[in-house]
Amino acid sequence: MMASSDVDIRGEAASLFSDQNPSEMDALCPSPPGPSRPQRNYERIGERTGTSFCQTLIHLLKGNIGTGLLGLPLAVKNAGLVLGPVSLLCMGIVAVHCMRLLVKCSHHLSAKVNRPFLTYGEAMQYGMENVSWLRRHSQWGKQTVNLFLIITQLGFCCVYFVFLSDNIKQVVEAANATTFNCHINSTNQTQILVPSFDSRLYMLCFLPFFILLVFTPNLKYLAPLSLIANVVMTASLILIYFYSLMNIPYPINLPKVGRAKDYPLFFGTAIFAFEGIGVVLPLENKMQRPQRFIPVLYSGMGIVTFLYISLGTIGYMCFGEHIGGSITLNLPNCWLYQAVKLLYCFGIFITFALQFYVPAEILIPPVVARVSERWERPVDLMLRTLLVIFTCALAILIPELDLVISLVGSVSSSFLALIFPPVLQIITFHTEGLSPLVTIKNIIISVIGFVGFLAGTYIAIEQIIQRNGLKLTEETFSTYLVQ
Repeated sequence: MMASSDVDIRGEAASLFSDQNPSEMDALCPSPPGPSRPQRNYERIGERTGTSFCQTLIHLLKGNIGTGLLGLPLAVKNAGLVLGPVSLLCMGIVAVHCMRLLVKCSHHLSAKVNRPFLTYGEAMQYGMENVSWLRRHSQWGKQTVNLFLIITQLGFCCVYFVFLSDNIKQVVEAANATTFNCHINSTNQTQILVPSFDSRLYMLCFLPFFILLVFTPNLKYLAPLSLIANVVMTASLILIYFYSLMNIPYPINLPKVGRAKDYPLFFGTAIFAFEGIGVVLPLENKMQRPQRFIPVLYSGMGIVTFLYISLGTIGYMCFGEHIGGSITLNLPNCWLYQAVKLLYCFGIFITFALQFYVPAEILIPPVVARVSERWERPVDLMLRTLLVIFTCALAILIPELDLVISLVGSVSSSFLALIFPPVLQIITFHTEGLSPLVTIKNIIISVIGFVGFLAGTYIAIEQIIQRNGLKLTEETFSTYLVQ
């Protein structure tokens, strides 16, 4: 999603250069004051001052529901009406299992090294120190995990650029004929009446606003806007569900199983949506009673999996072969659903700052530390500007929402959500009588993740090249006709 997804909190990334571990949770929900305590019976931070069961559940839901959810109807199309939901269920079960493995390994390793809690990268580092021939390279494990966390967060930012440009472009193009009639049209998608300029130019128009957004000195200043964004995005999702459910055409004549060539695209989109593993340890570490985190995890991810399967299936059944990279692109040309697109875009815009926080706090401080105090602020703002320009440039290079989501999911989310956790369990417990069946299970999950990474990345890149080639041919042909 997200993203997966990615609404208010996402990720916990340890610095590639230091032991600081910035995350959106640190910015919006700081840890209680006072010294850290050694781990004791699942205790982590601050006894009575942590988050409650319900607060943690809400954070978990917000950390997993975002743009990835809106792309799942197309993912179901790529897999098929029957195979798609079944695959989403299986992927959800495996993703939750991998989250559980990460928490289990973190508990074991934090007790072993007498630390109150560990980040994802630190867990991999200390896990590698359990293996004699990996011990001297354990720092590489931490840096590798953190690198993929940074890639994931910047990937989310790229997706946000494409999402906003596609949806705002569609609203602008249909503005002159927007009505109060919300009945579905013959093509099951928003009618484009007044073509405007290319979506990549919209991205450039949004660029200054994103730059100003990331100049916010403290994310706490965005907390009220973030709350509003969460409310309007929730209301928008309810309206999208309602419309899709009420407009399913009968009889349903859609393929039960999609083309084998398209299945890797399904994998990339689905694992993008399920990639909420980066938020797991920060949430558990900040709970008032961390021993209750596993019920929170199962409850929250159960809800998330249900939402993913239901919207993916209902959206595909409603819009069929015309489904777009985001289901919002298929909503009718009426004021209510045009407002839904704008409200969701507002929520995504605010969320950009939260996603940007992790890579910025990892990459910028080491550079700023090398300049004099007089130049710290200018250098900080310059680097933030360059990072936003970098994400915008990547989005302009790949202005296809479905393919960007699938590529980000295949490249980074597959490692974080499927490959690293089983490997971590093997190296953490290999000297403590780990069952051969457990080892085989972990190897299978990691191999599936790696195959998905290879196939998903290859097909996504191939499709990107193919679509760009078709666009170039069409533009050349149009220019020739004009002449």
